[in-house]
Amino acid sequence: MQVLLTGASGFLGDILNQYLAQYFSIISLGRHPQNLIQCDISKSIPQIDKPIQAVIHAAGKAHIYPKTDEEKKAFYDVNVTGTNNLLEALTHQQISHFIFISSVSVYGLEQGELVNEETPLRGNSPYAKSKIEAEQLIESWCKTRNINYLILRLPLVVGPNALGNLGKMVSAIRQGKYLRIAKGEAKKSAVLASDIAKLIQQWLPQNNPTSGIYNITDGYHPNFYEIEVAIQKALNARFILSIPSWLGKCLGIIGDKFSWMPVNSGTIKKITGTFTFSDEKARREIAWQSQSVLEAMI
Repeated sequence: MQVLLTGASGFLGDILNQYLAQYFSIISLGRHPQNLIQCDISKSIPQIDKPIQAVIHAAGKAHIYPKTDEEKKAFYDVNVTGTNNLLEALTHQQISHFIFISSVSVYGLEQGELVNEETPLRGNSPYAKSKIEAEQLIESWCKTRNINYLILRLPLVVGPNALGNLGKMVSAIRQGKYLRIAKGEAKKSAVLASDIAKLIQQWLPQNNPTSGIYNITDGYHPNFYEIEVAIQKALNARFILSIPSWLGKCLGIIGDKFSWMPVNSGTIKKITGTFTFSDEKARREIAWQSQSVLEAMI
């Protein structure tokens, strides 16, 4: 199977590329020269000359808090215009399977327990809104063409050299600069990047597999204390200092005003509020199975 992979040079895309190349002929598409098809899909429609049977659309803009109108627009350019340009390039291809890497950010919530796929999409950040629109484009495009599709809404993704808040946490613990807020009791959903790759590898070869939109987690939802301890053990790092909640909120407020601070109010809310997602639908309908994130981290 000839599989087109966008975002192969990103954190998750690189893991998908390395794993799936064992099973499929991967054709990477992206801005970097190492891609087989070099193109910035946010600016132009790629030229795909080879026949493609499946697509994994993992390219996207994430992991920053936009502070200017230009940075906000960049989310739309990459995640929406880029998706539209990709679909335009695939119009004459005989695609049978399409996978889109989305995010639980589409729900627009800051707290909640076992949020499922029936929850309204109220994401209002530039990132969330762009992901919602990209999901809608892909779902409509695939349904119109009777193409099998998976839209995977991912929480915290764990793997080597992770980005975003997890990457910041690992770096801070490694340097002995991490502060635990209160007891770290807030739970978060997480998933291993390697498990996402395995799911895709199992789903792609199927004829007429179940299509749909799915939350993907490891099914356990560790709290911050457990995640911190797992990282601490893996790095053989020193003792983590705890601070009270009120002090954490004060640091967040300071971070809102000074960009050099490693945290802001949004980060503090994420660390102190339980936010988990149900993956029952994926386990029931697409035979989703997962490993323990905590065990893998250690």
